[in-house]
Amino acid sequence: MAKLRTAYECSACGHTVAKWLGRCPDCGGWGTMSETTPMASAKATPSRAPAATRSLTPAMSIRDVPAEPARHRPTGVGEFDRVLGGGLVPGGVVLLAGEPGVGKSTLLLEVAHKWAAGGGGPALIATGEESASQVRMRADRLGALHPDLMIAAETDLGSVLGHIEDTKPGLLILDSVQTVSTTEVDGVSGGVTQVRAVASALIAVAKARGMACVLVGHVTKEGTIAGPRVLEHLVDMVAHFEGDRHSALRLLRGVKNRFGPADEVGCFEMTETGVVSLPDPGGLFLTENSEPVPGTCVTVTMEGRRAMLVEVQALVGGSAKEGVIPRRTVSGLDAARLNMVLAVLHRRSGKRVLDREVYAATVGGMRVTEPGADLAVALAVSSSLSEAPVSADIVAIGEVGLTGEIRRVPAVPRRLAEAARLGFRQAIVPKGCGGEAPKGMTVSEAGSVDEALRLSAMRWAGRG
Repeated sequence: MAKLRTAYECSACGHTVAKWLGRCPDCGGWGTMSETTPMASAKATPSRAPAATRSLTPAMSIRDVPAEPARHRPTGVGEFDRVLGGGLVPGGVVLLAGEPGVGKSTLLLEVAHKWAAGGGGPALIATGEESASQVRMRADRLGALHPDLMIAAETDLGSVLGHIEDTKPGLLILDSVQTVSTTEVDGVSGGVTQVRAVASALIAVAKARGMACVLVGHVTKEGTIAGPRVLEHLVDMVAHFEGDRHSALRLLRGVKNRFGPADEVGCFEMTETGVVSLPDPGGLFLTENSEPVPGTCVTVTMEGRRAMLVEVQALVGGSAKEGVIPRRTVSGLDAARLNMVLAVLHRRSGKRVLDREVYAATVGGMRVTEPGADLAVALAVSSSLSEAPVSADIVAIGEVGLTGEIRRVPAVPRRLAEAARLGFRQAIVPKGCGGEAPKGMTVSEAGSVDEALRLSAMRWAGRG
């Protein structure tokens, strides 16, 4: 009889060691090693069948491989389909993650309803977090009732597979993969071993049946997807549903996509009737003022392939007392980049801001972290400091360097086209990025922050 041995597995990454350790040697997590059921050493290395006895699928020319099985099928939710590259793919598996309460279940209920109503076949929602009655109440509120929309409240993998066999759905939504377990492997529900086994089984069924599948995943307090990292490698697409609970805006951001672009972003609005697609969120992050206000400047940021206008606001307060560090409060912007821009304004442009309190934010709950917003932050801070407003029809695009230069950023023509579409008539961009200006727009190139400050002041003086 084979000798039994004890192993310890990390609940964060799945790394296995022969003896207990306080810290996982692979991922560095503390207190994550737990004992697994003893296994026979004879089973540790499965025997391999001889190559001659294994059935092989004959290789074929790539020109003879049919592409139809990988065609997208639209769900009817426009922004969801946009991020997926055109819709769900039969046999494709999507992993959707997000913070608790952000609206993942609401969004997927709408997707399932549109799929069933659009003739895509039955849609099955297997929920391990809610009862069938709770899902029905949400469906009543959203108006998402259809005979082909099936609900099953299950936490056992065998039961979920049985429902798949009975209903033969074209779309399966599992909410969530961490709540389902199987008796075939050891471990608690949501553990590394269970999550890996459940996901692998559902992926195999989806591929065999040509069934689109969406797995809902939990996130950790660091914002990463809970469970083994291999889960993200197994699925065909990984998407994150993001949003602030205090804001109606929701963003669906693609991270990985085998059937389309991996950098698309979809915009949604959370309303009382559900999650609504925003195909044109152009003015959502701008304020409407009759007259320009000091301390504001508009920039154009890239979210995936989408250009979005965002208004940056800054308020420069009084000087801090001697020996006291001035307050810096940021909302929607990168605090490190704000401090860098303030240092450049102080040292290169003679703006005494390092000893002043500075507050900076974006409008509408939009989070902007790309360097292309640096110039707008600099103009907004300078405008608040001097009480001289920036012209309301100017957009500023560019990255600010430590020497005071303005560096190039990608996709400037696309940004300018979006700004011109929304009525902006002037733009300040880095040197060499002007190119052919959109119709009705004047584009000025600036090589430094000082030059950009002069251009914005001239534009406002010209309008005054």
